[in-house]
Amino acid sequence: MGFVHPANPIVLTYSVTAACQSNCKTCNIGAMYKHEPLRKEKDLKLDEIERLFKSIGHIFFLNFSGGEPYLRRDLPQIVELACKYLKPGIIHIPTNALMPERIKEATLEMLGILKKYKMDIPLTVKPSIDGVGAGHDEIRGIPGNFDKLVKTIHLLKDVSKEHRNFHLELGTVISNFNINNLSEIEDYVYSLGVESYRNEIAERRAEFFNKEDPITPDADTYERLVKGFSRKVRENIHKKRSLARTTEALRLVYYELASKIMQENKQVIPCYAGISNVHINFDGEVWPCCVLGYDKPMGNLREEDYDFKRIWRSEKTKLVRKYIKDKNCACPLANQTYSNILCDFGSMMKVFKNMLSFFLFSKRLN
Repeated sequence: MGFVHPANPIVLTYSVTAACQSNCKTCNIGAMYKHEPLRKEKDLKLDEIERLFKSIGHIFFLNFSGGEPYLRRDLPQIVELACKYLKPGIIHIPTNALMPERIKEATLEMLGILKKYKMDIPLTVKPSIDGVGAGHDEIRGIPGNFDKLVKTIHLLKDVSKEHRNFHLELGTVISNFNINNLSEIEDYVYSLGVESYRNEIAERRAEFFNKEDPITPDADTYERLVKGFSRKVRENIHKKRSLARTTEALRLVYYELASKIMQENKQVIPCYAGISNVHINFDGEVWPCCVLGYDKPMGNLREEDYDFKRIWRSEKTKLVRKYIKDKNCACPLANQTYSNILCDFGSMMKVFKNMLSFFLFSKRLN
């Protein structure tokens, strides 16, 4: 496929706030917030978000990020603006799970908004699990976080029983801090009967202020782990609903590509960051992705009268796209790699092959 950018990005990641209560070993956003609590005053306000969303138009996948998204009391109102202007096909929200009751309450409110707009689309909430028990609390930097995580999971499982378009997913950041405990984490997650589980490699990103931190496992270790992850996916695929099976088919290809990128330290298929995907930071900065982030900004919405397309079609953005097209960067960023897979014929053939094997496997069991 060529590098002609679409009228709109397919995937929008929006970091809704700079605020975060965590103190993770793999990310310094929480530490930055504790050091500078007024950072959240730079968050885009609802009226600014409305102007922004109105200028973007339709997108397919809306991924909220942070900070901690649920710290914004008006998160449901942001979702309503998204329904009104972006009309997404999927909404995804990660969380540190430190506020179980608020997370459930806000999630139910968002599901009500989707119903109001007659949008029967998947809403996925992904609590983070980086260890079991004290191991999780150690990495996340908050005593008692694991207990709150467990409570959040049970509350959200109740939500999923009442709302068929709600999906509970758990996610692990694979780092040098939990590399020896991944089997324990996986076994625990699967024992919970959660529909979807995603693990992604810890990365040094401009967004996380961790570019000098030794958090990423070496390529050989990750390659070994990927074989185990892939086996677990295939063993549990018959328990999944259709959306989760499609996600898992993509995930197997992601594991293969991520391992290869780490081994070769180069793009192994074309990267469409800044074309298929865009990242909007809490303060209105527009990025091609969160890895390049502050290093390769495309513009600031507050400085451009909240006109997204003015930034999207600018000469500065063209230069950022050229930088990426010329393979000056390479990373296994999951959000972007999934989009790259969708834009790459050979990778999609592997996805379809996985889906067919899942179908045949499930049919044999039935």
